[in-house]
Amino acid sequence: MTQPYSTVSWVHGIAVVVPCYKVTRHIFDVVTAIGPEVDVIYCVDDACPDDSGTFIEREISDSRIRVLRHASNLGVGGAVMTGYRQAVADGARVIVKIDGDGQMDPALLPAFVAPILRGDADYTKGNRFWDLRQINQMPLSRRLGNLGLSFMAKASTGYWNAFDSTNGYTAIHADIAANLPLESISQRYFFETDMLFRLNTLRAVVLDVPMDAKYGSEVSGLKTSRILGEFAFKHLRNFCKRIFYNYFLRDLPVASLELLLAIGLLGFGVAFGGWHWWLSSTTGIEASTGTVMIPSLALVFGMQMALAFLSYDVANVPRLPLHPRLDHRLPQAGKSQ
Repeated sequence: MTQPYSTVSWVHGIAVVVPCYKVTRHIFDVVTAIGPEVDVIYCVDDACPDDSGTFIEREISDSRIRVLRHASNLGVGGAVMTGYRQAVADGARVIVKIDGDGQMDPALLPAFVAPILRGDADYTKGNRFWDLRQINQMPLSRRLGNLGLSFMAKASTGYWNAFDSTNGYTAIHADIAANLPLESISQRYFFETDMLFRLNTLRAVVLDVPMDAKYGSEVSGLKTSRILGEFAFKHLRNFCKRIFYNYFLRDLPVASLELLLAIGLLGFGVAFGGWHWWLSSTTGIEASTGTVMIPSLALVFGMQMALAFLSYDVANVPRLPLHPRLDHRLPQAGKSQ
């Protein structure tokens, strides 16, 4: 149960959420490296078998630390949602998520927070593919997996300007977090991408922050070969939901007509052409020129409509930050900064 901590004293309004599951080898270095610009650090013990919460309370002497515990394992997304709820309830202004496995440099935190405080973005995320000289530090399997997943994420989330969708180094304005359907966001490995999809339904502005890939002795639980099928299905589901929300429920721009025409023409071209090809192959009678031209034209015009829709969708990336226009729901201490 989320309860406000009366002892939180906000100076900068910045909170950090650290999901903790089997990270006792790294968590000390991660937490102690978090700078003084952070007011509170929520370490979420996600039913860790190593009892990370007790380890943190025993080994780390930092008055900013608040240990939150789960009775059962909810996954990284569930841990982050617990941290978000607590930070919003306590009056945070910006909430940063850093993993406890040592892959994310806490020194980069100001770079994630600054665009939000300036009003340039509602949500920032890391991009390990920014500096081509540093990409070789990432294992080849992760590199290829991230490339494929990031491309699918562009289509499903609508953030065509963002990359490295599975990057978990993020920051969010607390007003945006307060308006997200936290109970509907995926709790496990699809969490980061599902967050982007939910942010797009709010029309929040997302900005990539360059960062280097950093890998040490930790072992990733994310196996691309294992989750590729699951992710592909969830990307397709989110893509369909996003298109319905943005182009038929919330608005009806000309791109909606282009999409309908593309689906109709392409579907007709494939069905009509396929049927007559089957007839020709089974009867041995060649189709007439007109019969060939009809599906050909349908496919050509359908492809043009699809490209026109895609062009509109790419240009429709949210660009006006949302949080300055929201009704602030935070306590006065969180709003005055």
